[in-house]
Amino acid sequence: MAHYGQPAYPYPGHHENPEARASNGLAIAALVLGITACVFFWTVFGGVILGLVGLVLGIIAARRARGGRAPHRVMAILGAVLSALAVIASSVIVAIGVSFLTSDSFKDYNDCVQHADNKSEREQCSDDFERDVNDN
Repeated sequence: MAHYGQPAYPYPGHHENPEARASNGLAIAALVLGITACVFFWTVFGGVILGLVGLVLGIIAARRARGGRAPHRVMAILGAVLSALAVIASSVIVAIGVSFLTSDSFKDYNDCVQHADNKSEREQCSDDFERDVNDN
């Protein structure tokens, strides 16, 4: 039976300190965001945005855990690392995509398709573009 001011424990023999049960929600969030960012790294939102948020939360959570203010330091570090990998991979994909879309070959293809009047002319544009890409 609990007295006034003392915590009631859910079952006999359970004497856990309520402060010891504190969780590091930031570490959990960083890990979830890191995993999600790695799965969706091929998108700007998934890789860059979620990755950056996960990285920041992971760093904050790891610093809190290192200072003894929160548990799950390894989870926080893992979330930050996964998030950083997703940001890097997504940045590489964005850079490749931008370089492809700004290439002369793609501009020529786009111009050809816009001026094509029928399906056979668009197919010819596609064939020419493929030949230009394979020749370089």
